Amino acid sequence: MARSGTVTGLSIIIPMLNEERALPALIHHVSALEPAPLEIVAMDGGSDDASVNLAKAAGWRVVSTKAGRGRQINAGVEAARGDLVVVLHADTVPPQDMVAVVRQTLADAKIALAGFTPIIRGPDKTRWGTTLHNWAKTWYAPLLFRPHLFFKGARLLFGDHAMFFRRSQFIASGGCDPEAMVMEEADLCIRLTRFGRVRMIRRTVETSDRRIAEWGAIKANWIYLKVGFMWGIGARQRLHRHYPDIR
Repeated sequence: MARSGTVTGLSIIIPMLNEERALPALIHHVSALEPAPLEIVAMDGGSDDASVNLAKAAGWRVVSTKAGRGRQINAGVEAARGDLVVVLHADTVPPQDMVAVVRQTLADAKIALAGFTPIIRGPDKTRWGTTLHNWAKTWYAPLLFRPHLFFKGARLLFGDHAMFFRRSQFIASGGCDPEAMVMEEADLCIRLTRFGRVRMIRRTVETSDRRIAEWGAIKANWIYLKVGFMWGIGARQRLHRHYPDIR
């Protein structure tokens, strides 16, 4: 049921900070979505490049907030007019029928949050090893660190899964930790489990290999393991120190 004074539909929210290199391709792919979303909202964390101008030229609504993905996602959901919300990262390419897939998936009231299966690709290669690890940690991380929730349907999804959910349940759960710079999506998965299952669907999105290209595959997967373990044992204040920003 729609909120009073709002339009039922799907909002795509895009947290961004200095994403001018990634935005042209994303703008192209998002403009081709069929059916189209209700709106696209870019939450800018203080970009000093052409990101804001590119987003506005594409017809997106831009919301300015302090940097930090947790805070930016919260601001985007608060600003969203749709009852369904997709969090899409600037370096992730959605399928053309994303809107229909999201609606169909969330038509199941038992699913509180879902995401696509990411394939990590660069200009010259597909990172199949890291793609497989990305798929596996969706299962093994909650099994290791939140086993009581795993058997209730909890899975851990991350930004490159293009997560989606109902706006009302996001707000009721408390949303993302506004101080979170890293792993804000994992916390959200845990919080939304109170409303239903978390699911990774059998449809893919393509996401950039820019971190792997910068760090190398072994270092990248070591960082992913280390940050995930630190999150699991509650050492969350230091996570961003171990997860350098790559643009």
